[in-house]
Amino acid sequence: MGPNYIYWNVNPEIINIFGISIRYYGLLFVGGLILSIFVLSKIFRLENIPPEYLEKLSIYGLIGILVGARLGHCLFYEPSYYLAHPLEMILPIQQQPGGGFKFTGYQGLASHGGAIGMIIALIIYHRKTKQSMLKTIDLVSIVGPLAGCFIRLGNLMNSEIIGLPATVPWAFVFARVDTIPRHPAQLYEAIVYFLIFLIQLLLYKNWRERLQNGFFFGLTLTLVFVARFFIEFIKENQVGFEDNLTINMGQILSIPYILIGIAFIIYGLIKTSKQSYVKQRI
Repeated sequence: MGPNYIYWNVNPEIINIFGISIRYYGLLFVGGLILSIFVLSKIFRLENIPPEYLEKLSIYGLIGILVGARLGHCLFYEPSYYLAHPLEMILPIQQQPGGGFKFTGYQGLASHGGAIGMIIALIIYHRKTKQSMLKTIDLVSIVGPLAGCFIRLGNLMNSEIIGLPATVPWAFVFARVDTIPRHPAQLYEAIVYFLIFLIQLLLYKNWRERLQNGFFFGLTLTLVFVARFFIEFIKENQVGFEDNLTINMGQILSIPYILIGIAFIIYGLIKTSKQSYVKQRI
């Protein structure tokens, strides 16, 4: 083991109370969502959107992300197991070989499924409040990468979604997995997502009038999933069947998001330009 490698042996469980496990992942997941909602509340205020609308959006969004991320993991990555154990999809338990169940927490959430869940939540929000779907999805997309950053930090605390073996000085030895120095792929993603969040804030602050009609939604999808696609090259595959694929499931699922993102960027720029032209003529 190289002298500069980072030895990582963090217990993912903070405390266990009467069999209920409190974990870093759960706290970071919820903490990231709360911080994202806080930033979004500032943006809603600048957009003169009533605060009660943010409450509705937060509730729908939280449920959509959690349900979507959980079902996404179960159906994208381990469908045969979870279709045979459907109760484990919706409850944080695992059936034991000798009978009975054990509380495990929700071990397995997929960002692709979370994105789908959030989009469904936004559709419901739009129907309930009559707020512009494009405008809402744009504003949510500004803070989305911030939540993603915290989720990846949670993965780091769990020593999961690890990178391939590496010799870089900042390689992590995930002692709970093996003794091989590896790329801290979770940390790479967390840093990239935070940078995307900062880029979105900068664009919103300085060019809000020019960047509307789905532009931020498209840019978030494109940047997040392009980053995800390339970082996957230095990740270990999450499930066995991916070893036989040219690109893994995370990369396959990223491609449609990237294409949709590019389409929204182009649409947003064209539509906003046309609206600006009409206003000038009037």
